[in-house]
Amino acid sequence: MEREGKWPPSDLSYKENLIGTLLAIFGNLVISISLNMQKYSHVKLAGTKDPRSYFRTKTWWLGLMLMLIGELGVFTAYAYAPLSLITPLSAVSIVASSIIGIIFLRDKWKPKEFLRNYALSFLGCGFTVVGIYLLVTFGPNAHEKLSGRNLISHLMGWPFLLYMLVLIILFCLLLYFYKIRKMTYLVVIMLLEALLGSVTIVSAKGVSGMIILSIQGNLQLAYPIFYVLFVVMVSTAVFQAMFLREVSELYDPSQIASVSYIFSTIIAVIAGATFYLEFNGADALHICMFVFGSCIAFLGVLLITQSKKRTFDPYITMDVLPGLGSMFAKSPVQPDLSGSFSYGTLDHNAHPDVLLDPQHEPNSSRPVITSKQD
Repeated sequence: MEREGKWPPSDLSYKENLIGTLLAIFGNLVISISLNMQKYSHVKLAGTKDPRSYFRTKTWWLGLMLMLIGELGVFTAYAYAPLSLITPLSAVSIVASSIIGIIFLRDKWKPKEFLRNYALSFLGCGFTVVGIYLLVTFGPNAHEKLSGRNLISHLMGWPFLLYMLVLIILFCLLLYFYKIRKMTYLVVIMLLEALLGSVTIVSAKGVSGMIILSIQGNLQLAYPIFYVLFVVMVSTAVFQAMFLREVSELYDPSQIASVSYIFSTIIAVIAGATFYLEFNGADALHICMFVFGSCIAFLGVLLITQSKKRTFDPYITMDVLPGLGSMFAKSPVQPDLSGSFSYGTLDHNAHPDVLLDPQHEPNSSRPVITSKQD
């Protein structure tokens, strides 16, 4: 097995980890920008009588292309750095969304009012950045060539077999309480999603590593394990999306974001430690500082999401676009009032008068928009 497990790590390990870390930071940053661009497309189209759907706008497609680039960056990062480093870096996306939300404030706050309303968010960003720094500095630096033989060796190892046994039992128990006993607690659903996510990223790291080795000239696509991991990666990702869609209909996005980040990071670190033996040879100081950095990052994410919930919505608001202030109430842009992560459905094809008819859908839960008469 081609592995550099000595401690301290070699220069090659540091170089590989640096590449993976930078790719993950870049990918998560681009993903955050792309999501806000797509939301901006919804806002801009909602403020006009343009009958086009949002997916026919250039802004939305640009956001989609940026999202694909960001996801590709994170996927490639798995081939260079341990899971225990890449997964916690998803907090970069949360910090970036918070900053973008502050940039597009719908009110012009005075300095004292601004600090009073957004101090918690800035404090959360600071804690998250410090936590990420500690994670990267004291995280595992073991380097391994993810060839087909190495991956098969990991799959047959007793640590991963034991981990999978515990995961399957826990997943089945949670699924029973969720589906049969109808226990729709946030913790239950997010644990189901996080357990599936650990399998997804373990498979993604193997697939990414084998692709990179193949590009470098060491062909790995002839190993059946590549296609097995690819199928597992796609299937578990699909079921993850299903759980996220269900939980988004029940709970606030800020709660989902914080709980998802904490659970996904913890379980991903355990998966990386058992499957890829990422902490093999690490000393007690590095492990303790890594755990401390994780706790600081968790606290930062909780502060950011609580700030979003209480003071502002992280998305672009209606009145950041010229002319929209007289057409829409000053409320955060979230077309789907159910609080889901989906972009919602905008009735662009409806007749324009319907939007201004105060008698339209009297039983609807949506606010009625009326024009002001001077």
